[in-house]
Amino acid sequence: MDDYVVVGLIGRAHGLKGEVSVEPRTDEPERRFADGVVLGAREGTLTVVGSRTHQGRLLVRFAELASRTAAEAARGIELTCAIDPTEAPGDPEEFYDHQLVGLRVETVAGDPVGELLRVEHGAAQDLLIIGTPEREVLFPFVTALVPEVDVPGGRIVIDDRPGLLGDY
Repeated sequence: MDDYVVVGLIGRAHGLKGEVSVEPRTDEPERRFADGVVLGAREGTLTVVGSRTHQGRLLVRFAELASRTAAEAARGIELTCAIDPTEAPGDPEEFYDHQLVGLRVETVAGDPVGELLRVEHGAAQDLLIIGTPEREVLFPFVTALVPEVDVPGGRIVIDDRPGLLGDY
């Protein structure tokens, strides 16, 4: 069974023939937006027929978006890609969300906090959504506060600071 990762978000239309800007959500845009790649979208799939960088932005043409009107209607659609559950990013410091969900979360002192429910990707930083016995806690996913992610060991270690976890 495949898992899915979000690889991009469709932005504004570019030109008259259906090309769109895409905000990449992957460190492998050349792989994920290569010619012929089929990506999941809100209501079906989109097939990449071309991509290029223009003024620092990724522009992509999809077979299913042949006009500016179609491209404008696609704005805001998340693009997903099926991956094998055993696949991992090339960088050992990076993880796919599905690898982290369900891991136990503990402090650097070894105190249990809860379980990772999901990862939210923001413009400034990513957030870990941790389920504690009392509530959901949003915790910044930055190296200074998350010194260890041990996927084989089934745990994420966080370095709590005053006001982040509160009385979890």
